[in-house]
Amino acid sequence: MMVGTTEAAKLLKICTQRVRRLLKEGRIKGARKDGRFWKIPLFNGKPKVTKGRRGPKPNWRKRISKALTRICVNQHTIRSNSKHGTNKPVVRVESGKSTRYYHDIEIIGNCRVVYRPNNPLTCGAKVWMEVESDGMVICLQET
Repeated sequence: MMVGTTEAAKLLKICTQRVRRLLKEGRIKGARKDGRFWKIPLFNGKPKVTKGRRGPKPNWRKRISKALTRICVNQHTIRSNSKHGTNKPVVRVESGKSTRYYHDIEIIGNCRVVYRPNNPLTCGAKVWMEVESDGMVICLQET
């Protein structure tokens, strides 16, 4: 199977400019130019990149994180916004070690809603959403 530079960049988890640089250096095995476009063969689902002569080791073969992303809605902030007429963000997204607050998010991929009244999270949430590592959370408005 052959792919273009954009698809190869997605598979290697690097930018398309870096793929073009690797192609220019002749480091992607079996790649050939057909007119204006590159045809890159796949080996076991990924393009095969030969090792460079110097510099840091490549990082596109790193294992993908299996950390869950948790999404909670803070009811106390909702009450505070209603009482004081403010507009603080109420949606909390925890991904790995980072926690951010948003007004609006979109979830693409697999997710599930968890309700545990007897075993809440450390923040006190009894209901939350978990997004698997292959899913994406697109945050539309951050504060």
